[in-house]
Amino acid sequence: MRKEQEEMKDKMEKGQEEMKNEIQTHIESKVGEIKDNVNSYIEKIEEDVQSVKREIGEVKGEVERKIEEVEDKVQGKIKEVKEKVQVKIGDLEKRLSELEDRPINFPANLDLTYSRPMVKSLTFDGQTSWTVFKTQFDIVSSANGWNNRVKASQLVVSLRGSAAEVLQGIPSDKLTDLMTIENALEARFGDSHLTHFYRTELKTRRQKPLESLQVLAADVERLMSLAYAECPQEVRDSLAAYSKH
Repeated sequence: MRKEQEEMKDKMEKGQEEMKNEIQTHIESKVGEIKDNVNSYIEKIEEDVQSVKREIGEVKGEVERKIEEVEDKVQGKIKEVKEKVQVKIGDLEKRLSELEDRPINFPANLDLTYSRPMVKSLTFDGQTSWTVFKTQFDIVSSANGWNNRVKASQLVVSLRGSAAEVLQGIPSDKLTDLMTIENALEARFGDSHLTHFYRTELKTRRQKPLESLQVLAADVERLMSLAYAECPQEVRDSLAAYSKH
């Protein structure tokens, strides 16, 4: 009886051991499958990440190319506008030269008793008073009998330096419009913008080494007329006398 119990016990222990081994083998198999699946997912995710990075790089490259294309187009447009302005100025100068060189044919029976002299045109570079130049230009225009279209052409070809650069901001079809050109020059070089500069220069004006009092007085009067152009003459004279002290 005891022997049978021991044999039964051995069988049960062997059965438990086999079952334990089977369970462990099954668990290890499942763990291996899970690891394989996880590794597979990781590899797929890494591939997706690399794919996204490539797409980002492609998009970034495309954006940079587009930006370069836009910049090239903008620079091209700026160059084109500048060339058009230069061509327009050249055309105006050519037309003006043709107008000046073209002989005026009068009827044979017309008795000419007076010939209007041609007054030489002026130049403006933005370094002097725009108001003074405009006054002189209007006098020359009137003396030469120019209409507004010819005045516009003459005004364009009279500009130099920074004053000529103002033309770049004017549409090419407006370069023959006198009012448009004068308004642009007034906005850039009008005396109202120079008043503060002249007043500051007047306040700080002192006699220079070897400079005569006559030269100093003349320059003070010049600055006074520019800085306080809106004041009556007697007021400017009083201020000038005060500034000399």
